[in-house]
Amino acid sequence: MEGTIGRLAGRATREARGGVNEIKNCTVADFHQILKNLAQYWGSERTLRLHHPMFLREFGDTAYVVREDGRVIAYLFGFFSQTEPAAYVHLVGVHTSHRRKGLAARLYNHFSAVARGRGCTELKAITTPDNAGSIAFHKSIGMMPAGEAGSGVTPDYAGPGQDRVVMRKRLDAPSSVVG
Repeated sequence: MEGTIGRLAGRATREARGGVNEIKNCTVADFHQILKNLAQYWGSERTLRLHHPMFLREFGDTAYVVREDGRVIAYLFGFFSQTEPAAYVHLVGVHTSHRRKGLAARLYNHFSAVARGRGCTELKAITTPDNAGSIAFHKSIGMMPAGEAGSGVTPDYAGPGQDRVVMRKRLDAPSSVVG
């Protein structure tokens, strides 16, 4: 009984601070926290160069976080294409302590709803051909590789010798959701 009361009190405290695992816009403090703890999302700092501040400062209305007890446990940085009606997910990261809880899928669903509300008809993400975990995750949320000759790989997508897998998903008709 005492454990249950403690858990309920903890939940009430978290809810009073802004909800349990609510999706919010990323702040500068969140961005700095993500950078400081990058290895806890990616296993190393190999993606540091991909975490450019423009995703917060210039595309901040499509940079999202999920916080728990004041710390970022998941995030998504995306933006809308300037050349086609597509929304692009640049990065999605989930803290190792919170994996397999559906947070990345929730962030993708949120971003997709915002994108539909802004007239986007497609969702895109890019990964490397050897990143089987990323490819499997994207397939699990309905995205499919759109590479050449059914291989899923687009040669030289990121420059000479830099092949990528372009994951795509058709979005439903625009809705009234704007976020």
